[in-house]
Amino acid sequence: MVETQAGHTFLAKLGKKRLRPGGVEATKWLIEQGHFSEEVKVLEVACNMCTTSIELVREYQCHITGIDLDKKALEQAEKNIQKADLSSYIQVVQGNALKLPFEDASFDLVINEAMLTMLNDKAKVKALKEYYRVLKPGGRLLTHDISYMNRSVESQIDELRNTININVAPLQRDDWKKLFIDSGFIDVKSKCGPMSLMSPIGMLRDEGCWNTSKIVFNGMKKENRTRFKQMMRFFNKSGKELDYIAVSSRK
Repeated sequence: MVETQAGHTFLAKLGKKRLRPGGVEATKWLIEQGHFSEEVKVLEVACNMCTTSIELVREYQCHITGIDLDKKALEQAEKNIQKADLSSYIQVVQGNALKLPFEDASFDLVINEAMLTMLNDKAKVKALKEYYRVLKPGGRLLTHDISYMNRSVESQIDELRNTININVAPLQRDDWKKLFIDSGFIDVKSKCGPMSLMSPIGMLRDEGCWNTSKIVFNGMKKENRTRFKQMMRFFNKSGKELDYIAVSSRK
């Protein structure tokens, strides 16, 4: 049933392609920090359907390995990669971010969008240790998550969990930065702002007019309407104090 689906799975079913909290604005900032090029070897953790990986290869001709636990998302990723004729640049692997199947110092860049928020504090630390391990010395980690400034937003976080059907654990902005520093990363920089996931302006910027219209049309179908309106109401009203945070840090 739709009600049991994770929020990002439900939105992908409606046709949404950008499933990150800060949308294209945050992803673009992260890419600027990454200094991508043909020589760079990239790992995208939680790559989902490889939307970002495909855009990166088209722009920079870098080689990317994508990893995700979601078998269905990876099947769609394979189709997207083949359609883009980029199979020689992008490969995908089903695996766990907490136990990456790669050797130490394998990658110049690790990019991980909208996943650390879904982990509890202990798992966050474990994931960051794995990212640190597989990065080459001087390699950069690029992440994109949910955050907030005001520490009195517990009710909003609880409502977020109920809205997207995931037991997420976003952190306050300073706590995110401390987490990276405590995990051994240096040169920690961040960009924060309002989530664009379901705001009208954000959706138009992330998806374009045609796809935004398609998402709204699908969302208002009888079988999707209740869930779609619930998510729209939360992200545009009661959850407005929750922001995105994009972080760039270095090994």
